[in-house]
Amino acid sequence: MASTLTSLLSKSTIEDHAEILSAAQKSITQSKGGTSDVNAQRTALVALLKLDRFAEAVAFVDTYPKLKEEARLEYAYTLYKAGRPAEAAEIAAKGSDGGRGLRHVEAQSRYRAEDFVRARELYSKLSEAQEEDAEADLRVNVGATEVQLQFTGAPSKKRKVEREDLEAFETAYNAACGCIARNELGQAEVLLKRAEALAGDLSEAEREAEIGPIRAQRVYVLLRLGKKAEAEALAKEVKAEALEDETSVHVARMNGMLAGRKGEGNAFLEERMLGKDIEEDGTDKPFGYQKIVLNENQFALDLGMMKFGGLKTSTQAVLGKQDAPTLDRKINSLAVINAAAHAKSQSGKEALKHILPLLEKRPHDVGLLLTIVQLYILTGNAPSAINLVEKFTDRLEQSGHSADDVRYSPGLVGVTTALYNSQNRRDPARAAFARAAEHWRSKGSKWPAGVADLLRAVGSSLLDSEEPEHQKLAKAIFADLHKADSTDRYATAGLLASGSTDADKSSLTPLPRLLASIDASSLESAGIAALPCPTAQSTKRPAPTSTPAAPKPHKKPRPGKLPKDYDPAKTPDPERWLPLKDRSTYRPPKGKKGKGRRDMLAQGAVGGDDSKESSRPGTPGGQVVKGKAPAPAKKKGKKK
Repeated sequence: MASTLTSLLSKSTIEDHAEILSAAQKSITQSKGGTSDVNAQRTALVALLKLDRFAEAVAFVDTYPKLKEEARLEYAYTLYKAGRPAEAAEIAAKGSDGGRGLRHVEAQSRYRAEDFVRARELYSKLSEAQEEDAEADLRVNVGATEVQLQFTGAPSKKRKVEREDLEAFETAYNAACGCIARNELGQAEVLLKRAEALAGDLSEAEREAEIGPIRAQRVYVLLRLGKKAEAEALAKEVKAEALEDETSVHVARMNGMLAGRKGEGNAFLEERMLGKDIEEDGTDKPFGYQKIVLNENQFALDLGMMKFGGLKTSTQAVLGKQDAPTLDRKINSLAVINAAAHAKSQSGKEALKHILPLLEKRPHDVGLLLTIVQLYILTGNAPSAINLVEKFTDRLEQSGHSADDVRYSPGLVGVTTALYNSQNRRDPARAAFARAAEHWRSKGSKWPAGVADLLRAVGSSLLDSEEPEHQKLAKAIFADLHKADSTDRYATAGLLASGSTDADKSSLTPLPRLLASIDASSLESAGIAALPCPTAQSTKRPAPTSTPAAPKPHKKPRPGKLPKDYDPAKTPDPERWLPLKDRSTYRPPKGKKGKGRRDMLAQGAVGGDDSKESSRPGTPGGQVVKGKAPAPAKKKGKKK
């Protein structure tokens, strides 16, 4: 039967996979029970893979158990293309022959299953014994794996751009994505331009397929850099519908929408612009960290459309099942969205009124705690934030050792110490750092993401402490970091800095040798130079010196000012210093009665007739001159 199949295949073209599949299925049907002709079964499986009918290929292999052993490579690749990378990696890892093809499938499956550490190990082994024309492809795969490790926060061996990364557009694009993961956006923009320029050497069809994702990523970088005008112009050149995979299409639409947003934007219109969600099919789906960000974007649109009730219900359904504290990013992001829905997108004190009661219902919710801390900081109430964090950590300590990883997580420790430092409380901050370092050092050298960065910060902080225990701990921390990664310059510098506080006297210069050139007796006889003590400046006038200073010449008095009509021969009026009403020459105007007349009299004087002399005493030393009474005024009347 195998010879019959061979003769049939020899008559067909190599691209006619449908006819090959039909011939193989006919050969399997004609065999006894359809289980003996493994060659025909394997041919049919390969034809299904060539036709991209992966679901049918998986069902076909499940029908023939013997084929799983005979065609392990094809079976593992089938599971990978069908969207089951974890199973594909396990099948490929169990291969007895350990062929290069199985290692490639396992590495790619581990990459797709987000087991990036194992994928890096496999690609490194493949690079050691590489085949011809495989060096460039393996370099691209290794670079992509390192970028994924940086995006997830795991330790990565590649932290800077190398010259080899600028030779091909794939490596330049990977280097740009690594810069984005490290928040080096300026360098990322340069590398994306380089990748786009290198892609210009491809054919027209290949260039259109490769340049779209590069430009979509560049739009994101320009937005992060604040270059909105450039981002908007570039987004118009990106044809999202022409991209190959659904994830790239959705990301390009999202970046284009953000580039064209005016002001606060319209959430209802933006949701229509984004269209439907990503349809996951096989390997065409976003990674876990990408999916979390895309979901958060959708939640933000729902908040903009004021769907508060629906968000509270949907997020509470997931949060209600979570009793123990967790560091899961998805759960903690849902807690933030739930808090925003309860506060109805408000901030400040109004939001705290709605969110604080939620912490009593979910006392171990890390995401909710960080949300409240952020609101306290926005309102300028750092002491309340510190009190809240201290109570939360106390509850975690009472929960037992199962919550220690959350209690000493890099994010929570970083928030706690930052709050302490903002209030100049250095000692509690160092104590929190020291407890976290002791916890993670007891776990061994395999640390979760972010712990290495936390230990670097702990070592740097404890070096400034005057406590001997803190200095010893800092040296031990930098020694562990240097042992884990000998190329880490920060750890090497910290190890050298902490070595200066070592009490090992064997490596130090002996004291007699240091004091050999010093004459103690001459130093003692010379005495100690005393620095002048600053004294407070006295406000008293200093005592006169032995040599009196020359007296200052007296200034010439300024001449007095006299009136313009002053006559020195005329005797001045002796009553000129008195008020006008108190002078003897003053006569009040007639016609005033009652209160007006009483005001003209001197205080305490007795009124009398006009013929009598005034009761005011005259001013002595001068002759009183009586004024002439004015003539009576004529009555007004009409002229005759």
